[in-house]
Amino acid sequence: MTDTATTPEQHGGQPLDKGLKVGAIGLVSAIVIGVASTAPGYSLAASLGLVTASSGAQAPAIMWLGFLPMLFIAASYYYLNRADPDCGTTFTWATRAIGPRTGWMGGWGIIVADLIVMPSLAGIAGIYTFQLFGANDLADNKWWVLVVGLVFIFLMTLICVIGIELNARAQFVLLAAEVVVLVIFASVALYKVYAGDLAHSVDPSLSWINPFKITSSKALVDGIVIATFLYWGWDTAVTVNEETKDPARTPGRAAVISTFVLVLTYLIVAIAAQAVHGDAFLTAHSGDVLSATGNLVLSSPFDKLLIIAVLSSAAASCQTTILPAARSQLSMAAHRAAPAWFGTVDPKFLTPANATWFFGVFSMVWFTILMIASKSLDEGVLGASIGAVGLMIAFYYAMTGYVCVIYYRKHLLSSVKTFFFVGVAPLVGAVILTYVFFKASKDFAEDTESYGSWFGLGLPFVVGIGLLILGVPLMLWWWSRSPAFFRRGRDPHPHPAPDGTGAAVPPILDHAPIRDDAPLAPSPQDAD
Repeated sequence: MTDTATTPEQHGGQPLDKGLKVGAIGLVSAIVIGVASTAPGYSLAASLGLVTASSGAQAPAIMWLGFLPMLFIAASYYYLNRADPDCGTTFTWATRAIGPRTGWMGGWGIIVADLIVMPSLAGIAGIYTFQLFGANDLADNKWWVLVVGLVFIFLMTLICVIGIELNARAQFVLLAAEVVVLVIFASVALYKVYAGDLAHSVDPSLSWINPFKITSSKALVDGIVIATFLYWGWDTAVTVNEETKDPARTPGRAAVISTFVLVLTYLIVAIAAQAVHGDAFLTAHSGDVLSATGNLVLSSPFDKLLIIAVLSSAAASCQTTILPAARSQLSMAAHRAAPAWFGTVDPKFLTPANATWFFGVFSMVWFTILMIASKSLDEGVLGASIGAVGLMIAFYYAMTGYVCVIYYRKHLLSSVKTFFFVGVAPLVGAVILTYVFFKASKDFAEDTESYGSWFGLGLPFVVGIGLLILGVPLMLWWWSRSPAFFRRGRDPHPHPAPDGTGAAVPPILDHAPIRDDAPLAPSPQDAD
């Protein structure tokens, strides 16, 4: 085993070499990873009915409205990655632009978001595995679902350890199965609607994509909150930047392209599903709209295809949830923001083995605890943790948007393109997601009935905000153990321009060795 979390002298004006396999994946593979990370099949099955519940027949409009802040934040990832293609992404960039404490919390937000969603993915994998083989009684038994879910997490973790190339190939297979089934479903549904072969079907209308038809601002905001979860995950394409060909350009391009692929997929499937029996039907079957509509559109045994789509979606997303969590831990260790043990890279597979296994095992423990404490996947602490993931998504996505503006602030007036794409777009995306964060926090805190409450506050709020706040004492503990990382200030200017020209990216730590027992002397540049 090779410990890559070593001294700062090992790197110069380029991202610290962490020992990962350079150039292992190309643009297409990165796009596949970005799209697969969002789990389109699972996301639509679990969330489309919630969107119609809040926004009615204008659910398709929410699909493209929710796309806009994601596109704006994807622009942030694109330009920040050009300056510093580090697998720590938000952690590294926020550290440079604002300071080490903000950067550390950004990395913590990524890890917590990935941890929160893992039980949901594992539970879905267990349920749909049994449904695929017609064992519906076992699908309703939380203990059997737990067993299959644990095996599922273990296998996905093993694939992530074995190598990024195997991971990319697995993603191709899983995403292909998922997208093909979704296209078949949408095509057959629309054909039957226009052919008049579906009783009580509704012809698609242009008003469905018109956001001005949404009846209230609350309905609009609630829909966008849900859409935030629908689109989450494309940033994994950037997290594997150090293992990508042309790391300064390819990952950012993959992230942006992924958001366009997603909005097209979501629009087509949402319109087709709504046309089957209308938005009220989707709302009434919000637990799994694809199964409900699929049983009407595809006759047996072809209705099993949608089960395969959701199952492959959960598998793909589980893999690509482990990837960013492990690489965030790797980057934090490499920059002395976490124990060096997390920075160990397997010499054979060139993957962050320790960080990957730690996250996989911890996810299994977390899943087990939540399943024991909950009646089902939709109730109690487990259901609350699923809802709370939206808070973490908004938190670190918004931070990345602000970081882009701050990082490039000296260049924003250099051209019209830079002003809008590097300044205005990331700022607008960050502001929207900041509002989503506080709005969702308020709603979750007040909702004490859906999942229960602790101390008079809704469980999703307690789980989401509680885990986020937990990062503060953990950061202070590590600061007391190893203050080197926290002693640095934000990077001095000038930074490279958004087009990649200009000054070289400085190392995240000074070149000179820093003794952890030296007196703490914060830099006056540290605006954190």
